[in-house]
Amino acid sequence: MGLTEIILLAVGLSMDAFAVSVCKGLAIPKINLKKAAICGIWFGGFQALMPIIGYLLGAGFTGYITGITPWIAFVLLSLIGGNMIKEAVSKEEEKANDSLGFKVMLTMAVATSIDALAVGVTFACVPVSIMSFTGDFLNTLLGAVIIGVTTFVLSCIGVKIGNIFGLKYKSKAELAGGIILICLGIKILLEHFNIL
Repeated sequence: MGLTEIILLAVGLSMDAFAVSVCKGLAIPKINLKKAAICGIWFGGFQALMPIIGYLLGAGFTGYITGITPWIAFVLLSLIGGNMIKEAVSKEEEKANDSLGFKVMLTMAVATSIDALAVGVTFACVPVSIMSFTGDFLNTLLGAVIIGVTTFVLSCIGVKIGNIFGLKYKSKAELAGGIILICLGIKILLEHFNIL
């Protein structure tokens, strides 16, 4: 996976955090930079941490599954993307909560970053190649930082959008994120068969 794919992946993964940030923005009466940054740090931090954990877990067994790693990446990204699309079209309303307390933010940060853990396993199967002069782990680390920073920025924007516009963009963001992840999974599979 190159830089372009990592950036697309970062945007796709951050859509869950963006959607939750929109809800936060809707619930918080007075938004300021500090409140937006709190959401961004929680969501961005966990989105950066989880791929590293997933990579470390996945790296232990990639030698046994080398022939099917593109299929694993395709399946994981498609499942994550499909779940995001399902949430986007669901009529279920999420309850808005204005708390930025440790317990609430930890729960939401973990919940929105579980898919990043699976992506970390994908990184162990389909190595990240952002910089050619570094090894797989450093490239994965750089990819995780890109994912974290992207999520931080989009979460801060999501809080502001939620405060101004309400839930108008929440489902569209989840739908777009799901489509991006499924397309990345398909691209990995097509590259495996030398179609792209």
